[in-house]
Amino acid sequence: MKVLWITNIAFPEAIQGITGSSELKGSGGWLLGACYSILDTDDSVQIAVASICDLVQELRIIQGNRIKYYLIPKGKGNEKFNNEYNKYWIIISNDFKPDIIHLHGTECSHGLSYINACSNRGVVVSIQGLTTYCAKYYMCGLNKWEIIKNITFHDIIRGSIFWQKNYFAQRSLYENEILKKCLYAVGRTNWDRVHSTLINPQIKYFSCNETLRSEFYSGELWDYTACNKHTIFLSQASYPIKGLHQFLKALRIVVKSYPDTVVRIAGKDIINRTGFKNKMKYTGYAKLLSSFINKNQLQENIVFIGNLDADEMKNEYLKCNLFVCPSTIENSSNSLGEAQILGVPVACSYVGGLPDMMVGNEHNMYRFDEFEMLADIICRVFRYEENQINMSAIAQKRHNRSINAQKMLEIYKSVLNDGDPF
Repeated sequence: MKVLWITNIAFPEAIQGITGSSELKGSGGWLLGACYSILDTDDSVQIAVASICDLVQELRIIQGNRIKYYLIPKGKGNEKFNNEYNKYWIIISNDFKPDIIHLHGTECSHGLSYINACSNRGVVVSIQGLTTYCAKYYMCGLNKWEIIKNITFHDIIRGSIFWQKNYFAQRSLYENEILKKCLYAVGRTNWDRVHSTLINPQIKYFSCNETLRSEFYSGELWDYTACNKHTIFLSQASYPIKGLHQFLKALRIVVKSYPDTVVRIAGKDIINRTGFKNKMKYTGYAKLLSSFINKNQLQENIVFIGNLDADEMKNEYLKCNLFVCPSTIENSSNSLGEAQILGVPVACSYVGGLPDMMVGNEHNMYRFDEFEMLADIICRVFRYEENQINMSAIAQKRHNRSINAQKMLEIYKSVLNDGDPF
C-alpha cells in the first residue's frame, strides 16, 4: 500500500537534503513519530511526504532513508486559495501513484488544491484544529477597547488582532470546502467529531489517537522531589488563542500567596522590545501583555525560554511543578499529552476536545473566562505538593504508538475497501 502524506511542515530529513541541517524546534515533531510507527508496524507500506516549502523554487524530490519527499515551492502561499499548486500535485500523483492520500490538517489550502487537481479518491483528512472555531474564540478574554488602545506600528502594517481574527475566518472557507469534498475524516475527540460531521454529515468519521514524539516514550518520569517548586510551564503563548492574557490574570492572584512563582514559557519572547528588529515586530497583543505584567509587577515571575526541541521540552516538563494549557480553544493538545505521559501535574481550560484528555482529573479543569478558578487550581497544586493525580498510565494507553499505528493502518484499509468513492 502506497500512502501519500500531505503535511503543513517539511520533515527534518527533507530539510537536511536542502540545507544540511535537520534541527526541528517547535510544532510538528509528533508527525515523525506517527510516520515511523506505521512503517515499523507494516513493512509493506510505503510512505511519501509532500509539503509546501519556502526553501525551494521548484518541485524537489528527495529520497530519504525510508521516506520519499516532495517539496513544493511556496509561491503565493497556502494561506489562501492557490491553484498554482495543482500542477505539482498532478506530477506527484503520477510519480508516486498513491493508494491513500492522508491530508494532515485542514488549516492550509494546499490540501484543497490536491483534491481539486487529482480528485477526492482515497483522500483521508485528519482533523488537527478547526479554523472556524479559532476565529470564533480568537478574542475571548479581550475587549475591543483593550485591543484598540494597544495597537502598534506592527499592527498597522501587518494587521491587528481584529485582522488576525478575520484571517482565521477566511481560512475557514477552504477548510469547510476540504471537509465537504472529503469522504473520510480522522479525529480524536468528541469535539472534532461533532464539528466535522456538522460541516459534512455524509463524511465517514474514524477515531484514532495521536502518537507523540519518540522522546516521550522512554527515560525518566516526573518526580516531585526533583522538580523546581512553584514553577509553571506553558508550551506556547504567541497569540491570543493560547490564552496567556487570561493566565496572567490568574497569576496575579497566585503570587499573593506564592510570590516566588516562576512561569517559563516556550517560544519567542514576544514582549521583548530591545533592538530595532524587536521593536518592529512588537505586536498589539505583546503590548497588551507587557502592560498587564508591568502594572501588576509580574516581571520577575515571567521567563520566555525560546523555541525548544523535544529533549529541551521534556526537560522543562520534568523540572516544572505544574503544566498549564490555558487556551481559548483546542481540539486536543499534544503538549498536554506530553506532560501527562511524563506524569506531570496538569491544569487546562475546559474548551474544545480537552475534556476528553482530562477524564479522571476533571477537578483540574476550569472555564476559560473564570481565571479565579485557575488561580485556585494552581495554589491547590502548590499547597498539596506531590499529592497529585498521575495521568501517565492513561496517557500511555491513549498515545500508545503500536495501537495508534495499527488503528491508522486499519483506517487506510477500510478506505481502500470502500472502493471508488465517485
